[in-house]
Amino acid sequence: MNGKRIIKWIPGLSLLFTYKREYFGYDLKAGLSVAAVALPVAIAYTELLGINPIVGLYACIFPMMIYALFGTSCQLITGPDAATCAVIAAVVIPLSAGDENTRWQLAIIMTAMTGFWCILASHFRLGAFTDFLSRPILQGLLNGVAITIMVGQISKVLGFETSPVQLIEKLIEVPFRLLEVHWPTLVLSLLTLALLLGIRHYRQRWPAPLIAMVVMTYLSWQFDLANYGVAIVNQEAGHVDLFLPVVSMSSFQPGLLRELIVPSINLAVISFVSFMMTARSFASKNGYDVDADQELKALGIANIAAALSQGFAVSAASSRTAVNDSVGGKTQLVSIIAALFILLVLLFMTEFLAYIPLSSLGVVLIVSSWSLLSLRHIWSYRKRNRQAFTLASFTLLAVLLAGLITGIGFAVLLGLLQFLRIVFRPSDQLLGVDEQGMVHSMNNDNGIEPIEGLMMYRFNSPLTYFNVGYFKKRVL
Repeated sequence: MNGKRIIKWIPGLSLLFTYKREYFGYDLKAGLSVAAVALPVAIAYTELLGINPIVGLYACIFPMMIYALFGTSCQLITGPDAATCAVIAAVVIPLSAGDENTRWQLAIIMTAMTGFWCILASHFRLGAFTDFLSRPILQGLLNGVAITIMVGQISKVLGFETSPVQLIEKLIEVPFRLLEVHWPTLVLSLLTLALLLGIRHYRQRWPAPLIAMVVMTYLSWQFDLANYGVAIVNQEAGHVDLFLPVVSMSSFQPGLLRELIVPSINLAVISFVSFMMTARSFASKNGYDVDADQELKALGIANIAAALSQGFAVSAASSRTAVNDSVGGKTQLVSIIAALFILLVLLFMTEFLAYIPLSSLGVVLIVSSWSLLSLRHIWSYRKRNRQAFTLASFTLLAVLLAGLITGIGFAVLLGLLQFLRIVFRPSDQLLGVDEQGMVHSMNNDNGIEPIEGLMMYRFNSPLTYFNVGYFKKRVL
């Protein structure tokens, strides 16, 4: 009995106990491929937070192992992603007042709080909450995040020394500062972009971000590009110890916790909605189901693990999940193999990572964020569903104009209002029968006829005290 309870709590153990040896070759290949993509992207996302790049690897290792044990998806890969990192950056950078140590502390605390909210929601079986934010709202949010990240990297790609914080100001400044472009930095950025696009075009199965970052880092190290004004991860490369940095939490100001409560709830909601969309899509493709409440618990525990290992919040890494699926990964062992490979890099290659050019990281972020951008999809709602188009467009504009955190607040509020509208004023139909006696909704032109002397009426919501008046009005 205890064994069954343990398996129910940690479903990944069941898979490992019954693991089929013929899967190992597929899982090994997929694990190495996932790690190859995760390494440069995790370091690049850390750049959004302005903290030590090694922390991006911290955020990969234990969360991936934890999800392999607690998750129910065979393909899903957890790790840093654009949306979660952008949300954290929008919160912790203003609160840190320019201090990197405080930024790191805040990122860790916010990650732990996000994990706590997920575990608490799982305890109350709120996995259905994944449907709270509709797809149009999430589309608007993710497009806003993508544009925010891409605009934020322009200054690094062009080599500007300073840049405004807000998105609109960033866009306005670019034309006026073109004469300040640092040409060696721009050339390196263009080389990185050319390499990324070339590999994606001619060798689609190769890990383009990893190859591009290795080549650019080698050029940075070989030609000492920092002496030519090219910004690198560590301007004092080789003189500052990057080996397993540790942050001290003793100086953390407890009063800042109040500032993290609402943003961490927002982050938990956004992370889980995105998480479940990815998990469900790949589960459907491969013919199995995922347990929403168990996934919510797995996401929470993964974030707690990220915080305890000094990392930052994680969610579903859709690009790495797609790599896993395309290479043929069969089980959660893929996550464990990828995590162990990243751990080897963390232990033995940190000195080399110090020479990574910031402009190349910016290009990787821009290319990665481009995959989130789907403005055409939002535009397609205009003809198919005017209400969905309005929701997606409003969320997008809220993120771009009011900022990421405020935009997320609007997105959550929109989801709540949309839910309340459906419950307060649900759709309803009169029902009739066709020639075979089957019951259908009656429309003007579908040929469904009412039964003489009988009215069949469907009210698409539970009856509650706040919609019973509307129900009575509609029936009468």
